[in-house]
Amino acid sequence: MTPLAATDRLFFERADAELDRAGAERHIGKALANADDGELFLEYRESESISLDDGRIRSAGFDTALGFGLRAVAGEATGFAHAGELSDAALGRAAASVGAIAAGHSGVASEPPRPTNSRLYSDVNPLSAMDFAARTDVLAEIDAFARGRDKRVVQVMASISGEWQAVQILRADGNRVADIRPLVRLNVSVVMDQDGRRETGSYGTGGRFDYTAMCAPATWRAAVDEAIRQAIVNLDSRPAPAGEMEVVLGPGWPGILLHEAIGHGLEGDFNRKGTSAFAGLLGKRIASPGVTVVDDGTLPDRRGSLTVDDEGTPTGRTTLIEDGILVGFLQDRLNARLMGVAPTGNGRRQSYAHAPMPRMTNTVMLSGKHDPQEMIRSVKNGLYAVNFGGGQVDITSGKFVFSASEAYRIEDGKVTSPVKGATLIGNGPDALTRVDMIGNDMMLDPGIGTCGKNGQGVPVGVGQPTLKLAGLTVGGTAA
Repeated sequence: MTPLAATDRLFFERADAELDRAGAERHIGKALANADDGELFLEYRESESISLDDGRIRSAGFDTALGFGLRAVAGEATGFAHAGELSDAALGRAAASVGAIAAGHSGVASEPPRPTNSRLYSDVNPLSAMDFAARTDVLAEIDAFARGRDKRVVQVMASISGEWQAVQILRADGNRVADIRPLVRLNVSVVMDQDGRRETGSYGTGGRFDYTAMCAPATWRAAVDEAIRQAIVNLDSRPAPAGEMEVVLGPGWPGILLHEAIGHGLEGDFNRKGTSAFAGLLGKRIASPGVTVVDDGTLPDRRGSLTVDDEGTPTGRTTLIEDGILVGFLQDRLNARLMGVAPTGNGRRQSYAHAPMPRMTNTVMLSGKHDPQEMIRSVKNGLYAVNFGGGQVDITSGKFVFSASEAYRIEDGKVTSPVKGATLIGNGPDALTRVDMIGNDMMLDPGIGTCGKNGQGVPVGVGQPTLKLAGLTVGGTAA
């Protein structure tokens, strides 16, 4: 069954349906009669989360959501209304409300998104593809396996979460686009005790597929082993040094620094309004030669991928920085129209209750030519940051502060002792110019990213090769 047919059954053909397609199209036509753009976004979502702590299921939740968001765009102004029900009456009220934004406006409707036959992931509902009891059994096995793996493990926490989202996007010209999106995630965290010192380690993985692969023994055992490895590293860690030094970033998840410190500044809305640190720099060198950054929403089964974005535009592979030159921004339909460029398939929203805006999908720095060990050998005194925790970024200035959850000293070209409490301090535009060497080992993150912007969270992916940055400020805890 096609996504359109499947979502028609969910939204218009249910036994208890209070809205038919003809009624929806009538209200859309009324609301968008004089608008430049807009759409009706219909959503049905099932979601669940199961967590285990110390051998017991601590929480288990299941939720469903059904609703719509109606948007009308006139110039730079947007009218938006939403409701947690699908009924002719609710949509009629929303149409009257948002239509007022275009009163007296003689807009010319924007071209609809181009169609696509692409399918980047299965439409199987992960919540029904595996028994609930089987999922809780996996959590119990994770607990037992972790404790048997190392006698120093004193606490095990694990969780499984998943969702199944069905959307349909309707426009006034009759254009309709649908998508069905699975999403799953596994997290494992352990606490280890060694001579009275306790440290934690954690690992997560996930993507747009069902539970089968994620709950396979090989997958969750590898997650346990990685969590234990990180905890052991932390047990042996020393206070981190402080000062300006060379920093080597590991491949994969450290790309979150790229995402936060650079990626948000390349979103269309910040650049159209001139509030990004990169505003006005299109076509200019903003990074070291060799730095190429793309945002790719077309990677199969990845957490940040989408067949179509939340405005109905197919996602793509958008080059943002090419060999150090700024060549593009991430665009939704509104900002693309106002900037006179094509949308890039980056219009995203958290749910039907939120209006879309330009957001990243999978943001990746491409590989270079250097061997990672060669990069380590080139550092006299520095820091090797392998994993990151939280961070803060100022979009306007590009300033960032990120904490490293796993890091090591580099001394005389060798990775030596692990350190704890290291933070990286700098700003995105400056950090791009300090990239000194780019590894040949580009890796994607394991599928755990969630990006926040203006109060909305959406799943994203990141990736990068090993990077060497010259002269980055490190905040430490060493006396």
